[in-house]
Amino acid sequence: MLTPQEITAIETETHKVPVRSAACIEALKIVQQHRRWVSDESVVDIAALLQMSAEEVDSVATFYNLIFRKPVGRHVILLCDSISCWVMDYTSIRDSLFEQLGIRYGETTPDERFTLLPNACLGTCDHAPAMMIDEDTYRDLQPAQLAGILQRYT
Repeated sequence: MLTPQEITAIETETHKVPVRSAACIEALKIVQQHRRWVSDESVVDIAALLQMSAEEVDSVATFYNLIFRKPVGRHVILLCDSISCWVMDYTSIRDSLFEQLGIRYGETTPDERFTLLPNACLGTCDHAPAMMIDEDTYRDLQPAQLAGILQRYT
């Protein structure tokens, strides 16, 4: 069930677009901001509020790789695995993250602090390798930097 705050925020977005369904991606983002992910129940609730089918909402949610359809940690790490990052020793960053976090891609640390996901491109190829944690982008990465970076996120 959507909270009153989520409903209010979604309704605000519907007033910015010509048809209610055009607010779908914003509605998904609002729910994710409050819950860290979008459950099947939330998809159904968003669909009802926007006068769409649950299948339509789910198709939007699953199209965008930054809408999470299963629980994630408090902080999501997106590690760029583009060709530029591969050339600039992406594998040493990946392996160091695997070791330090004790998880692999698609997994969440037992304390729910981090979820690690691959990402096809972060748009910073001239400063590879790169990763994002939440909204923060880290470029020109070296394995020795990772422990200090991870410590910033509680």
